[in-house]
Amino acid sequence: MDQAGKYVADAVLGIDTLWGGDVMCPSGTGRFIADSWFSDEPLPAAYTHPSAAMVRESGGVAGKRIDQEAVEEYLRHVDLPKAIAGVREEAGKLQGLRKSYLIGLADSLEVMWDLAMEVIGKGDPVPYARSVEASTAKPPEPSRPEKKRERVTELLGRAGYAVSNAGGLLEAVDAWRRERMVPMASVRALGAAVIAHFDNLSQKNLLPYLPPELARVPRANIDFMPIKDAWFSGSMNYLGRARNADGTPQYEATYEINASLQMSYPEFEQLVSHEVVPGHVTTFAYLQDLYVREKAGFEATVLTMNTRAATLFEGIANNAILIAHDVTEVEQLPDEDLQIGVLLALLQDDAKNQSSYMTWGEGRQQAEVATTLRRDFLVTVERADKLSGAWGRHPLLGRMYLPAYRSGTEKVAELRRTFPAERVLPAIYGCNGLVDIQTVDQILKS
Repeated sequence: MDQAGKYVADAVLGIDTLWGGDVMCPSGTGRFIADSWFSDEPLPAAYTHPSAAMVRESGGVAGKRIDQEAVEEYLRHVDLPKAIAGVREEAGKLQGLRKSYLIGLADSLEVMWDLAMEVIGKGDPVPYARSVEASTAKPPEPSRPEKKRERVTELLGRAGYAVSNAGGLLEAVDAWRRERMVPMASVRALGAAVIAHFDNLSQKNLLPYLPPELARVPRANIDFMPIKDAWFSGSMNYLGRARNADGTPQYEATYEINASLQMSYPEFEQLVSHEVVPGHVTTFAYLQDLYVREKAGFEATVLTMNTRAATLFEGIANNAILIAHDVTEVEQLPDEDLQIGVLLALLQDDAKNQSSYMTWGEGRQQAEVATTLRRDFLVTVERADKLSGAWGRHPLLGRMYLPAYRSGTEKVAELRRTFPAERVLPAIYGCNGLVDIQTVDQILKS
């Protein structure tokens, strides 16, 4: 590991610890900012120092009751501003793509640090625009759901649902969902079948555009696990620690899905393509393989939420179902039921951005936000509550991560419309070097 990698390890796992995360926890209930640690490098002091365990146990600065003493003790021993400054300093010594990527990572980590200081009363309030730009490379803006909603209305009407009755579109959507509800008790078996379907589509419509070395990498080594009463809808946990007898990775992951979710089968298809193949699990497996083959730097092994890389990954994941079917538009998908499911899933991600914008950009109350998300973005009651509450009002996720879904989705969709598949797919999957939502332009537009 070079010096840049050492600073990245301390900065990412230090920020993760400060916010209560544990990258070595196999469950999403314990993980937070750091999505992965799949290298065989020793964990840094930012994770292993005895005070770090106390901060993680208390929930860090995101805990219901912040253990100020534990946080202060940790920060006396782990100098996070120095680690973040080190990432920036080392980036300045580099050239090209890696330099730009590391500077963007440092920008995001710096905002996450400043937000933590705001939460514990040791720093000024972080402007909302600065938070959003650090993770998306764009200023904040409200969502525009009208076209997607109009298309859902059209498709539901064609399917025989009374969208003009007293209950209107929302009642029709609820009825459509009820008639296609996924039984969460059978999610393992159902997940396996849908994963196999999208893995086959990816072999046909993604692999031909990627370097042949990636053909041997498992794209979907994942177990589905329903969990009760989670504050999140689902958590993809890329573990990547298991090794074969010859030392090569097994690229393993788990997906914990909230057992209380109300989800139709077409929405579940979109979820599998998003979280598994050719979405997150595939993306992370390819990046792990690139690191193992020394085609990517150490920073590719500690993929991090609330960053411009995470925005790209969400963009890939939300376009994954289109990539799998080798199309660029939702209306080109082969089945209108599937089109409805994908549009509803995309509206939910538009709702995430709107929750962030209304909560932090406009100062709206949760009840108003929840009503707007339900009415204008057609989400379920459960999703409206979570997105306006636990997610939307979170001091970090609400300001940095919720806007990433919509922003990443629109950028990747635009790139796929602009550039041929043989150029854009290797670029976004990191085959020309690790990129984020901003630096991918250096590959494609040079």
